[in-house]
Amino acid sequence: MSYLLRHPGLVWQLTQEHLAMVATALGIALVLALPLALLVHHVRWLALPLMGILSILYTVPSLALIILLIPWFGLNARSVVVAMVLYSQVILVRHLYVGLQSVEPALLEAAKGLGMNLWQRWWQVQLPLMLPVALAGLRLAAIVAIAIATVGAKFGAGGLGTLLFEGIAQAGRYDKIWAGSLAVGSLALLVNTALLGLEWVARRG
Repeated sequence: MSYLLRHPGLVWQLTQEHLAMVATALGIALVLALPLALLVHHVRWLALPLMGILSILYTVPSLALIILLIPWFGLNARSVVVAMVLYSQVILVRHLYVGLQSVEPALLEAAKGLGMNLWQRWWQVQLPLMLPVALAGLRLAAIVAIAIATVGAKFGAGGLGTLLFEGIAQAGRYDKIWAGSLAVGSLALLVNTALLGLEWVARRG
């Protein structure tokens, strides 16, 4: 804690780098996951093989996956972001698919009978009803992404993991290790709480 209090500027800079990586990865992951979820929702037989492939990707250790990505994306934050996107897919696609499945077909038929077009049914019926489940998936994916971004500091990606790896490399710098651990844990807790609040609001709505 003393290190955090003595170096607030550095910790804030590393926190911003960490959040930028996580936000970028989750944004890309959502753009990819939504069409995949819609695809398996409409073509049901694709659900099993697609989720199987994504689950296999999820079992690959993050350190190994980032190393495999380095020849294509370089020893930098891009490899880490791509790894976060890949890890997030299994969580997001599954939750988006479950959310889509939870919408009663009778409600969509009723909306269609009221004259709503496809876009209106999606925006006014499907999205609001599936939003709590989707936010639950986003919350889990965000926590996973924060953890992977921490490991990414070893590959020159920056972020709060820098404190951890510098503390390990510099013998006796347990203050950096504790500072990095506390900062990452606090960030994960804050993000989880914020998304949990949004999820609660969506369920109440």
